[in-house]
Amino acid sequence: MPPSKNAKQLSPEPTTPASGSRRASSASPEKPPGPLSIPVAPEERDTVKVNNASATDLKNACDDALKRYLSRPNLFKQIHLHTDVRLTLGWAGVLVAAATGLYGWKVDFEQSKPGVWAGFILYVVLTTLQTLYAYFVEGDIIFVGRRKSFSKRIITERITLSSRTLPAPSASSQASPANSPLYSLNITYLQSTSGGKSLLAKNRALGSKEYSAFFDEKGTMAQESFERWVGELVEGAMEGKGA
Repeated sequence: MPPSKNAKQLSPEPTTPASGSRRASSASPEKPPGPLSIPVAPEERDTVKVNNASATDLKNACDDALKRYLSRPNLFKQIHLHTDVRLTLGWAGVLVAAATGLYGWKVDFEQSKPGVWAGFILYVVLTTLQTLYAYFVEGDIIFVGRRKSFSKRIITERITLSSRTLPAPSASSQASPANSPLYSLNITYLQSTSGGKSLLAKNRALGSKEYSAFFDEKGTMAQESFERWVGELVEGAMEGKGA
């Protein structure tokens, strides 16, 4: 007998899995909260004011604001590995130089020559390692964060952000707020489980915006606008919507 009207209404509608499968391939269905879902209270912000004629000051202010924003509770715990390595190599070089100088001062010149040379070579090696590490390993990385969450299983997330200052578009012949240098972010997001053995998501996001969008003519930073922009980029990386 022909199907009844009620049976027809209960039958599932055809689905188009193309868009859903694309998203599932780039982002995990278990989505921990992103930065935008955890607002910042206005009283938690201190006024940030810099010399807006200095690209270095502008970048440092943005880097510091980004670290404060992403290292809040329930977000990411900042990992200071790169800083620790550089500090260890730097302090080791200082101690070697101090010990070498003290040894050369207390021991006769001719007798102390081999020790002084050894200390000098060791100091050069440590300083060179520090420079090479900062250039080739750390590079432009300003923030490395990690967090663990539980949703039927333990999920580990790791996020790495690198920042650079890009020159103003070459089409601009005169300096103006609209033609200011750009703050560029490169975000890498990893989500895994089983102690890192099973990879759930690996995404990247790229973004850049003029410093003038975050600083007024007096150099005061619009932190809320900056945080919203960073939050959108980070959540785009978490969801696999970035470049």
